[in-house]
Amino acid sequence: MMRIIDTTESMMSSFDSGGFQLVDWESYMDTSVPGAKGMCLDDMRECIDAGCSWENDYLPVLNAVFSDSAKRAEAIETFHKLTDDLETAIISKFGRTIDADLILYLGLCNGAGWVTEIHGRVTVLFGIEKIMELNWQGTDAMTGLIYHELGHVYQTQYGVMKRESEALADQFLWQLFTEGIAMVFEQEIVGDPGYFHQYGRDWIRWCSSNAELLRQSFFDDLNTMTRATQRYFGDWVKFEGYGDTGYYLGARFVRFLLQFDCFDHLIQYDLDMVRAGYGKFLTFDLH
Repeated sequence: MMRIIDTTESMMSSFDSGGFQLVDWESYMDTSVPGAKGMCLDDMRECIDAGCSWENDYLPVLNAVFSDSAKRAEAIETFHKLTDDLETAIISKFGRTIDADLILYLGLCNGAGWVTEIHGRVTVLFGIEKIMELNWQGTDAMTGLIYHELGHVYQTQYGVMKRESEALADQFLWQLFTEGIAMVFEQEIVGDPGYFHQYGRDWIRWCSSNAELLRQSFFDDLNTMTRATQRYFGDWVKFEGYGDTGYYLGARFVRFLLQFDCFDHLIQYDLDMVRAGYGKFLTFDLH
């Protein structure tokens, strides 16, 4: 069973003195999201130890939730718009639901979405402060945020999300595959196999026009790329000037595999099956 939990009404107690107060936030978290406070604080402390500043990197983002009521209201409205009938949509597309809690809450700025486990239950935390900072409060951006994370949860629950390998080439190929699974899950819920939440029509047109270059380049890079040099995953890296191209390629790869197998079988694949599938994918006409 999927549970949708909105804690944003009680989160405003964190601003009772006119600005964000950590002690008030801790009380709100203990009441509204029991079990998550320690995780969030540990994550914040790690980032501060790595060079982030509470005064410069955290407080302004948190206080913006209090000061920008219009953006806050849009974020809350969009969250409900996308989740109110989400379980029904998932069941209609995949025949079963996701057993997880989706919680909209006031967090500590390190991510807009966080899949974790709280008291033995899969939980997806959505931090409203980061959503607002990134301007993801609109339907398109939040669709990607929510549905994509749930794609990973679905694979974790009904298939295999993690495959161990010391070879970086295997790790990157597996990442391409799992991101493709999440993208296709997202597209199926939206009802559009051509849907991509990244960047807009120019990005999609470029990726489509250069799909074969992207596919071959990823294969050619597999044995040499590292976490520092890879060009495909993350908006901070670029392939021919475009970010997040691995998500496009992953979706095309999984769509190719769906010609031969069903989605619920794909999420059971091991590394050998994914390697073999990419070998076949290399010869497929992407035009």
